[in-house]
Amino acid sequence: MNIVQIGIVGVLGVLMAVQFKNGRSEYGIYISVAVSILIFACIVERLTIFVDAIEEIRQYLNMNTVYLYTLLKMIGITYIAEFCSSICKDAGYQTISVQIEIFSKLTILVLGIPVLLTLLETIQEFLS
Repeated sequence: MNIVQIGIVGVLGVLMAVQFKNGRSEYGIYISVAVSILIFACIVERLTIFVDAIEEIRQYLNMNTVYLYTLLKMIGITYIAEFCSSICKDAGYQTISVQIEIFSKLTILVLGIPVLLTLLETIQEFLS
């Protein structure tokens, strides 16, 4: 899907969800979640193109693939956390949304520690 189609799906989903806002608000939330999942599936499709491009770049560069895979994991965690957090906010559960955001930030921090340690070891080798 291109951006115009995604925009149309998003706007139509919002218009349908607004219809249920006053009477049966849970239906509006269900519609919002369904549209969000559809758009997220399109995002994942685009991300596979990005991952393939990164893999091609990696073949040209002689570097450790652990760092690239860590970067891709961080990007995936960011997208999934933002997606889930936004759905929780739309449903009116800001506390759960904040907890998802905190957990994702801590997970990214934990993933980045080995990279930071390797960087510090490299700097120490240059200084020695």
